Amino acid sequence: MTNEAWIVFDLGFGDAGKGATVDFLVRDLKADLVVRHHGGGQAGHNVVTPDGRHHTFSQFGAGTFVPGVRTLLGPEFVFHPGALWMEALHLESLGLSGALDRIQIDERARVISPFQQASGRLRELLRGDLQHGTCGVGVGEAVMDSIHQECDTIVVRDFADLSLLAKKLSEQQLRKRLEFRRLPQCCDERSHIEYQLLSDSDCIERIVELWRPVIERLCVLSPDAVQNELITARRIVFEGAQGVLLDQCVGFHPHTTWSDCTPRGAMSLLDGLSSKVYRMGVVRTYMVRHGLGPFPTCDPASEWSRTERHNQNGGWQGPLRSGPIDLVLLRYALAACGGADGLALTHLDCVPEVVPICRAYRANGQVVHELPLPNGLMEQERLTRMLETIEPIYDSIGSDDFIERLGNELHVPISLISTGPTCEDRRWLTL
Repeated sequence: MTNEAWIVFDLGFGDAGKGATVDFLVRDLKADLVVRHHGGGQAGHNVVTPDGRHHTFSQFGAGTFVPGVRTLLGPEFVFHPGALWMEALHLESLGLSGALDRIQIDERARVISPFQQASGRLRELLRGDLQHGTCGVGVGEAVMDSIHQECDTIVVRDFADLSLLAKKLSEQQLRKRLEFRRLPQCCDERSHIEYQLLSDSDCIERIVELWRPVIERLCVLSPDAVQNELITARRIVFEGAQGVLLDQCVGFHPHTTWSDCTPRGAMSLLDGLSSKVYRMGVVRTYMVRHGLGPFPTCDPASEWSRTERHNQNGGWQGPLRSGPIDLVLLRYALAACGGADGLALTHLDCVPEVVPICRAYRANGQVVHELPLPNGLMEQERLTRMLETIEPIYDSIGSDDFIERLGNELHVPISLISTGPTCEDRRWLTL
C-alpha cells in the first residue's frame, strides 16, 4: 500500500510554480512516482536544476530530472504523442537519456490528433472578438470529441492496432473537413496551415510514422496495472495542471479549460489505496494570467511581469498579465477544492517592502468578501460578468509579516516557501 501521496494543485490561473514544487517534493520526500492525473500536452511546468539546466515539462512529470523517478499519465490525461517525442529529445539534450523508458500511460487516456489541434485553433480564430483563450494544443477539441464523437475518438489502447489508428485518423480528418466547409472561412493568416492540414489526403501515413517512436516505446497500462502502480509506489506526487480558477466547473466561463483542476481526480485514483494524503495548494506572492478572461487585480503597469524569465508573452496563449494577490479569488479556489492541508508560497524573491493585496471587491455599491460556488455554466458566466465590472479594494502588508498574515487570511498554513527557481531555493516552514 502507498505510504504517502502528495497532491499539488494551483490555486490561481496557472503558472504558480507547480513544476518546481513537484521537483522539490520528489527530491526531498524521495518519491518514486509522479502522476499527471488531468490536463494534457498544454502544460508548461518550468524546472531549473541547481546546475543551471532548464526544462518546461509538458507531459513528463516534473520530477523527471531525478534519476529513477517514473511518470504515470492517468485515465483523464489528454495525450499528445508528437509533443511527447519532442519533449523526450529536449530532455536527452540535457543529459536525461531514456526518459521515455520511465513513462507509463493508462490505456484509457484520450489522444490529441493533428486534426483536433487544427480544428481547435480554427474554432478560436472564428470567434473573432469573442475568443475564449486557448493554448492551441487541441486538448479542448479532443475532450469535446470524446463526448460527442466517440466513434472516431482515439485512445491510447488504439496504438496496439495501427490499421485502426489510421482509420480513426482518416475519419476524424474527413469529419473536421466537412464541418469547417460549412462554417464561415477564417481569413486570419494563421488559419491557412490549419485548413491545409484538414485537406491533406496524404498526411495520415506521415502522422502514424511521426508517432511510431512513441508508440513503440510507450508503456501502456490496463486499469488494473495502473492501480497496481499506485499501490506499490512508496511515495507519490500528483502533479496538477492549469489552475483551479480555470476549472471546467468553477472557472469563469467561457475562459476555462476542459479539465477538473481540483484535487478530486487524484483523490478518486487514491480511493482506498493511500494511508496518508497531503493536499498542497500552490500560490504566488502575486497573481498572473495568460491571455483572455477576467482578472480583477490585473495591473498593466506591474513590475512583476518583468521577472518572468521562463513564462513569456506570445503564442496562442496570448500576453502574460500580472497584478496584486487576490484573497477573494484564493478563498474561492480553496472552497472549490474543499480546502488544503498546506500552501506552497512561491516567488518570495519578488516581494516588495510593502505588498499590495486585494481583500474584497466593490460591486453595485456593496462590498463583496466571498464569491459563491457556481452550479452550472449560467452561474459561471454570471460570475465572469461580475468580475469584469467589480472594483478591487486594496490593502497592504509589510514584507516581514506577509507569510504569516497570508496564512491567517486564508486559514491554511504556509508549509513551503521559495525564493528562487531551483530546489535549493525552497524550504519547509511546517510539515
